Amino acid sequence: MEKFELKYGCNPNQKPASIYMKDGSQLPLKVLNGRPGFINFLDAFNSYQLVKELKEATGLPAAASFKHVSPAGAAVGTPLSEVEKKIYFVDTDKELSPIACAYIKARGADRLCSFGDWAALSDICDADTAMYLKAEVSDGIIAPGYTAEALEILKAKKKGAYNIVEIDPNYVPAEQECKDVFGITFEQGHNNFKIDEALLGNIVTDNKELSQEAKIDMIVALITLKYTQSNSVCYVKDGQAIGIGAGQQSRIHCTRLAGSKADNWFLRQHPMVLALPFRADVRRPDRDNAIDIYISDEYEDVLAEGEWQKVFTSRPEVLTAEAKKAWIATQSGVTVGSDAFFPFGDNVERARKSGVKYIAQPGGSIRDDNVIETANKHGMVMCFTGMRLFHH
Repeated sequence: MEKFELKYGCNPNQKPASIYMKDGSQLPLKVLNGRPGFINFLDAFNSYQLVKELKEATGLPAAASFKHVSPAGAAVGTPLSEVEKKIYFVDTDKELSPIACAYIKARGADRLCSFGDWAALSDICDADTAMYLKAEVSDGIIAPGYTAEALEILKAKKKGAYNIVEIDPNYVPAEQECKDVFGITFEQGHNNFKIDEALLGNIVTDNKELSQEAKIDMIVALITLKYTQSNSVCYVKDGQAIGIGAGQQSRIHCTRLAGSKADNWFLRQHPMVLALPFRADVRRPDRDNAIDIYISDEYEDVLAEGEWQKVFTSRPEVLTAEAKKAWIATQSGVTVGSDAFFPFGDNVERARKSGVKYIAQPGGSIRDDNVIETANKHGMVMCFTGMRLFHH
């Protein structure tokens, strides 16, 4: 296939629209089902690069959940805990495949933002992954292949209109890339910068104890940031992005946004949240929305008389601000990555409140000494990578 005609571009008025190779060669993909749109393909190509690089860097199957050309979540394929199964709505006791676990975790990082996502897999999509996707609201998926059973399951989604793209895993993009803005062509080298453990050697803090698990978390954070709209900050725990702050003009706003998402991920595991008495007829998206409101400062919107009856069988007790703060304070061993340097120590102070122990950032601020001093004050381990990861 040399050219794929799109329904329209970013918006319905932007016609005609298509994707093709500038050199006239065949596209390195097959559309197996549906009719993906302009933004779908932007999500697909960015997300596949992320998971492909994550698999190459860690040796583990990887998955991502994308919305509007930034990841809502990304993860490598490690087994799910019993708590994770519950908060991610895993309805089976069977042992799931690593690639299925990777996608479940990637989507579970921020289930509200993953509503209507584009899924990306580093490995062949199997029936375990397809069965989980079957029950979720999703626009489409990209993977290097599909089992026959998985393809049959996915083709039935959205009344047969679910978007399924197969990418050639051996495809290598051209060294130079171009894009037009306001009729003016920009050209730059493709971002081939390699992120792996060798990047983590410059530890600038007094504490230099960096475990293998922390190294994987740093790699997950940095590769996720490489494909996130800048400015961006990413919190990671156990091989899974748990909070991503994207597209903010201020670095501290990124850190706060990502930190608040990481806090919400941890609050979903609070015993009071796990015990919420949902009505049997309440669907997953509505449960996600109810949980998000319940753990927020607007909890009255879901606990008020006449409202709680819509989602719960009995009125839950309020999860107080004090209880939330105490629960979040038990969080530990979290990694945070930043696509550019932390200009002030306030980023480190905010990250600490969400259990951060490890930091990976480029360094290079005129206030690096203040940032290092703040990290040392809290016994953190911080690596300077020396490489900015802006993405626009």
